[in-house]
Order: sequence, then C-alpha cells, then structure tokens
Amino acid sequence: MNGAGAGTPRRIGVLRQIREDLDTVVARDPSRPRLRDALLHSPWHGLALHRIAHRLHLRDHRFAAGLLTLAGRLLSGMELHPGARIGRRAFIDHGFGVVIGETARVGDDVTLYHGVTLGSRGWSRAPEPGVRRHPVVGDDVLIGVGASVLGPVTIASGNRIRAHSLILRDLPAPGRAVRIDPVREVAHHSRSTA
Repeated sequence: MNGAGAGTPRRIGVLRQIREDLDTVVARDPSRPRLRDALLHSPWHGLALHRIAHRLHLRDHRFAAGLLTLAGRLLSGMELHPGARIGRRAFIDHGFGVVIGETARVGDDVTLYHGVTLGSRGWSRAPEPGVRRHPVVGDDVLIGVGASVLGPVTIASGNRIRAHSLILRDLPAPGRAVRIDPVREVAHHSRSTA
C-alpha cells in the first residue's frame, strides 16, 4: 500500500492534495464533468476540510481540527475524524452517512459510497495510546453503499466490497483463497436462487 495505508505515506502539500481530490471528482463522477461542476460536489467539501483538520490534528490543534470536522459534517453529511489518515485521490460518491474513525487508515485511489462506515467494534477507549481500533484499507479499494468495516481489520489493496456488507475480519488480496463460513454460503446461495 502506498499513501495513507502504508507505514510511510508520501506527503504532498494540503492545497495540492485538495486540488488532486477535485480533479478526481471530475475524472470519476460522470455527473461532474467540469471543474466548476466538481466544486459543487459536497463530499469534496467535507474531504477538503478533513485534509486541513487532519494537519491541525497532527500538530495537536485538536479544538480547531474539531471545528473544521463539524463544518465538514454540516456541509457534507460525513463524519471524518481528524485523526483518520485518508490517502491521495480519494473519491467519496454521494458521501452522506460516511463515517471514518480516528485510527482508520485509507490508501490511495479508494472509492467509498454513501453510508460506508470504517469504525470500531466498541465504544471503549483504547487501553494504550496508538492502539488501532479502526480498519486499514489498502490502495484501489472500492467499498459499496452501506458497507461497514469494523475493528482493527486490514483490507488488502484491490478489493471490491459489495453494498451492505459487514466486514469483521481481514480481507486478503483478491485471488487469494478465503475460507467461507458454510452458514453464510448457504444463506447467500438461498438468496440468489429465490
């Protein structure tokens, strides 16, 4: 994973990153084919404010970061904790209801649809500073509408997560064998044949 998903992210200036996110909206949202259209994409506003809030959070300006996070939530309907690391060229489509927790790390070129949660599995505070409670998402991952990825799981680069999925364990790189719970396999089979 490059970017936010890796141990050493490639740092670029915040204004360059915000512009890169805007260009990503133009490139990936057919309803926003021009730059001026992309300026009205509300998830971009929330992400731009998150980029600034994250830098403030890293410098221990927690109150200012919190104010920007609140403004981003009001503008976009997304809850992006200022401590979360979101990689380059992120694309959040429709955005409303997206939640990304404090210790989450999101790689480069990730697509999230509305209602996605990258959250923890409990409300209690971590016993030690630096303990990860939220997911790590690799590069070039797509997470469908309403999907929840909960806890300190790792989603390998290149994965595609279906709408309304609940992910509670690591997902290896696509093409690698994954053990499937037989009960879920039967339930999925019965739904597909009904």
